[in-house]
Parts: sequence; structure tokens; C-alpha cells
Amino acid sequence: MAEKDVLLLDGDCGLCTHTAVYLHPRLRQANSIRFLAIESKEGQEIIATFSEKFQRADTVYLIRDGKPYMRSAAGIRFLLYLKWYYSMWFPIAWFVPLPLRDIAYRFVARFRHRVFKRPATCIFPGLNPE
Repeated sequence: MAEKDVLLLDGDCGLCTHTAVYLHPRLRQANSIRFLAIESKEGQEIIATFSEKFQRADTVYLIRDGKPYMRSAAGIRFLLYLKWYYSMWFPIAWFVPLPLRDIAYRFVARFRHRVFKRPATCIFPGLNPE
């Protein structure tokens, strides 16, 4: 698995693309996390190391300190990589029960392709500072 923490996003999703473009300049440390497309070879290799439950999930993944998180748990933990005025929302968001957070996450995920135009090309490799 990668040494650096990784956020695996759908490279064919307009919402994921817009979110990554928005959040990347707001990272506390520019090289603290890598953005990677789920569809990429490396993304698939990382997902293959997960439990069967995580492998079957069609969602966003965060690998933080070697441990995978998915859906809203990944999104909320990602706040910890951002500047203080975003990361301060982590404890507040954590109080919302996981089942409720995941219901909201799945609702947004269901309609994301209708609301956000699919990108012509995957932009995540350009966001990964090497």
C-alpha cells in the first residue's frame, strides 16, 4: 500500500472532480494526501487489499494511516487534512450518527451524474504533487 494517505475518487464523476479541484488548494499541507482515481491501476490494486465488503462498495475511499474508510466516514476524516477553518467541523460532523450520514451520502451519490457533468478526462493525476 502507498506510504502517503490516499483519497480514492471516481475519475468519471463530475462531483468528485469538482470537489478535488476545490479542496486541493485548501489542504493544510500540499503533499499530505494523494488524490487517485478508483479506476486507475494503482487504485484497483489498493482496493484489492480491502475486505470483501469494502471491495464491493462503489464509493469514495480514504486510506488514512493504512486504514481504509468509505462513504461519509471517508469524507468526514478528510476534513482533518484541510486548513483549520474546515477541519474544525470534524467534531461537529462526527456527532451525526453514521447511518444518517451514509443515507445522505448515498442520496447525493445516486443523483451526482444528473447534477454534475462528467469530466472529459480524469484530472486526478495532475493533482498529485510528485
